[in-house]
Amino acid sequence: MNPKRSKYWFWLFLSVPFIAICLRFGNDSISYGEVIHQTGLWSAGLLIAALAVTPLRRVFNGARWLMLLAYHRRALGVASFAYAALHTGVYLERKWGVGLILTEGLKPSLATGWLAFAIFVVLAVTSNDRSVRALGRNWKRLHRLAYASAILMFVHWWLASFDPLPGYVFAGLLISLQLLRFRSRSPRAP
Repeated sequence: MNPKRSKYWFWLFLSVPFIAICLRFGNDSISYGEVIHQTGLWSAGLLIAALAVTPLRRVFNGARWLMLLAYHRRALGVASFAYAALHTGVYLERKWGVGLILTEGLKPSLATGWLAFAIFVVLAVTSNDRSVRALGRNWKRLHRLAYASAILMFVHWWLASFDPLPGYVFAGLLISLQLLRFRSRSPRAP
């Protein structure tokens, strides 16, 4: 399949869980806590997938599925942001009131989430071709902040979650993938 044409199918694939979560939350078939949990899982998983592309190239250099994943890396990052935005939006809708939000936002469990989201906003706004051209080499430097956002996201997960175990598993997966960067490159597939 042509990667440019697959872009629309890829976005459709990424949006199906988002739409399902919104519809289910809208008709009260899932609770506030379930929406927070599911959107957090999707955001973390998609961010890990986006950050995994480069280390996986060390192992599977030239693999067709990896080239397709690399082509869609920005979409994975933007979709991760969209799930984080839904996560944050549902939280804000539930915690109505600036005083309460500010009070809770100063606690480490939520301050880390707010910092991760602030970085995510900057990355999402600059995840377009115009920004890539305008920022030049600085675009790549800026987008390395995704690692800082990931660290903050995991700390937020560990501190704010009722069950931090999945956060530890996801963080372990990301760390394992990043350790692949230190592996020597495999020969290119024929």
